[in-house]
Amino acid sequence: MATAVIRTGAKQYRVAAGDVIQIEKLVGNPGDEVVFSDVLAVGADPMKFGEPLVAGASVKAKIVSQDLGDKIIVFKFKRRKRYRRKNGHRQHYTSVQITSIEA
Repeated sequence: MATAVIRTGAKQYRVAAGDVIQIEKLVGNPGDEVVFSDVLAVGADPMKFGEPLVAGASVKAKIVSQDLGDKIIVFKFKRRKRYRRKNGHRQHYTSVQITSIEA
């Protein structure tokens, strides 16, 4: 089974065909196809590494959903100064299913 290492959203992910991963938000609707051309490594047994990218390699994926992550609480506090700030944040992310890896 071929695997690949792709780069998107300033992060790197190791993927294989059929995997569903959550990445930073991409523009598109569920069902749209996206192509990742930043492929850093590809292969199964003899892994092929790029310098920095593998020439001619791409990974195709299908957008499954556009969602929000879990809520995190950002709490700032300075003792003895009566300073407290509470803020929440939910990060947008996109779930994609890897359909094919082409090297």
